[in-house]
Amino acid sequence: MPLRPHRPLPLATPAGVEVLTRILTQGPIPRVEIARRTGLSQAAVTKAVAPLIEAGFVTDQAVPSAELDGGGQIGIGRPVSPLTVVPHSVSVIGVKVTPTALIGVTTDFTAGIRNVCHRPLESTDPKSVIERLAELAKELIGALKSGAETVGPVVGVGVAVSGDVDERHGVVRDSPFMGWRDVPVAELLGRRLKLPIVVTNDVRALTVAEHWFGVGVDADSFAVVTIGSGIGCGLYINGEVVSGAYGVSGELGHLPLAPGDLVCTCGRRGCVETVASSDAILNRIRETTKQPTLDLAGAIKLAHEGDEHAREAFDRAGEVIGSALAAMVNLVGPELVVIAGEGVAEYDLYEDRMRQAFGEHAFGAAGDCRLMLRSHTFDDWARGAAATVIRAYVRGEPPLQR
Repeated sequence: MPLRPHRPLPLATPAGVEVLTRILTQGPIPRVEIARRTGLSQAAVTKAVAPLIEAGFVTDQAVPSAELDGGGQIGIGRPVSPLTVVPHSVSVIGVKVTPTALIGVTTDFTAGIRNVCHRPLESTDPKSVIERLAELAKELIGALKSGAETVGPVVGVGVAVSGDVDERHGVVRDSPFMGWRDVPVAELLGRRLKLPIVVTNDVRALTVAEHWFGVGVDADSFAVVTIGSGIGCGLYINGEVVSGAYGVSGELGHLPLAPGDLVCTCGRRGCVETVASSDAILNRIRETTKQPTLDLAGAIKLAHEGDEHAREAFDRAGEVIGSALAAMVNLVGPELVVIAGEGVAEYDLYEDRMRQAFGEHAFGAAGDCRLMLRSHTFDDWARGAAATVIRAYVRGEPPLQR
């Protein structure tokens, strides 16, 4: 049975969920503006928000309306009571899992990071990783309790892992980077922590964070493309982050756009990642320069110095990434693509070729889609895992059912 959060939200109706979501993602926001954006009456908004204010999740403080923007104004100088979430009313833990480290954060209700903790992994064996995950979560909880600030109870733990993840059941079905197949992370970690556990694909978690607390707040549609050791894509279309009927969506890195003689880490041939991931670029430069011990920093330095072999590897990566972006934009039509991840450090080396290939293959008005660079650290990935917990908590989704 799903665990109940230690501090359940007083939300009894879909209208209450909608109102709290607006306050959380768009606040401070007056009741009149929530009514306008949701189509609810002001009386319905007031009814939905009253128990949230009484329980300490939301607050309203009068400020001059001139301090608000857009539709929030109801008359210059006239006092209004914008609604805002009380950040410290709850706490959330998010963890990004990589083959070499666990990156953990504690956030407040607005996904603001309070504490950060990085711990190395000596093994990717599932049992060992779960034990280290539990230890890290307990350490972060202990830091919350010992801190001087007022903090709310931990309502759940989010875990972000690369690969094919069954979010509903908390199972990592296939993660080539971790070497995992059918690992019941939520069940194993939940036994140790006695807290709700949300397990999700790492790029999808990053997309949820952008949807609720980043560029997606005001966007009708967008995609997040991550470039690094792997290449991932999260999609926000028609008002929701796309999960896919079978839990798989946005696998940009596994589109078959590269030469068919190249074998991917997933075992298939011709995937975008075989040419455009940071590992693929480095291996190509090592091979063509006859420098087998070269590291990525050295490869980037060679490319910046104009080495033709290094430049060729980055140009080839830019060509394939641009083609993959065009294919994705042609299919789903987002207004914005955010390019993020550890691979953005060398973005300038393939940007021109990527944009050229995108322009060549984007169909019609799809070429108007904006490509925006947004730097992310591993802490941001962990924050994304926490954001998935916040979303499930507000919506009352498994495993945080009310």
